[in-house]
Amino acid sequence: MELVLLLFKTVAFRPYVFVFLAAFLFAAITLIGWPRTWRFWLISWATAFVCEFSSTRNGIPFGWYHYNGSTVGQELYFSNVPFMDSISFSFLLYAAYCVALCLVLPIRPSPASPHPMLKPLHLDVNARTSWSVFLLTAFLFAFIDMVIDPVALRGDRWFLGKIYYYPDPGMHFGVPLANYVGWAVVGLISLAIYFPLERRLPALSPPPSVTPQLLLGVGLYYGVLVFNLGVTFWIGESFMGMSGLLMHLPVLTLLILRLAGPRGISPSG
Repeated sequence: MELVLLLFKTVAFRPYVFVFLAAFLFAAITLIGWPRTWRFWLISWATAFVCEFSSTRNGIPFGWYHYNGSTVGQELYFSNVPFMDSISFSFLLYAAYCVALCLVLPIRPSPASPHPMLKPLHLDVNARTSWSVFLLTAFLFAFIDMVIDPVALRGDRWFLGKIYYYPDPGMHFGVPLANYVGWAVVGLISLAIYFPLERRLPALSPPPSVTPQLLLGVGLYYGVLVFNLGVTFWIGESFMGMSGLLMHLPVLTLLILRLAGPRGISPSG
């Protein structure tokens, strides 16, 4: 009964995390189905938890940082790691994966819709588990944390609360660069485990264009980004907010051009 009560407290304490989690589940099931979704979630969550557990004890792979336990009793912890923190890696990795797919998947015009509003992307199994998607997803995964972690570090100035700290603050708004390397490592390990499973599972039968389904994941990526940038500006960190905004603008521009840009392209994209 105490565990159930703590679960309810966790949801009430971090409702925005569970909104993002629900959005991830809906978007992922819509695109890749439940069998792939639960595997993706479990692999990425377990990888993130192990890496956080390790890093708070030996500094690998994120560098040294510590949770201060200020929310113990208010939300669920696994060992010394808040559940909501490690679970965030799952939906952020999936969101980054969708952005990477939008930039890499082949474009194949559909005879049923020769002039669609958005270019039709084909969910080819070789493309969606390719090296380019593997590396680009890990990059985008770490890239969004360059907006998330600086504002999370200032959680005492908003409703997150001061839940962790770095013994040796880094050069990126107090965040060590090793932290972003650690995020990339979590992404690479998770995908290295998931992609072989993806290829072995029964083949998907996607529609001719999966662009609408992918946009759900892309919306999650930019929804999280807008949320964190909004908090950054709200607490008065204008320079930090503008830095994050300008960093992500080129990727957003490339994404728009790929999906809705000039159509004088080859069918392969």
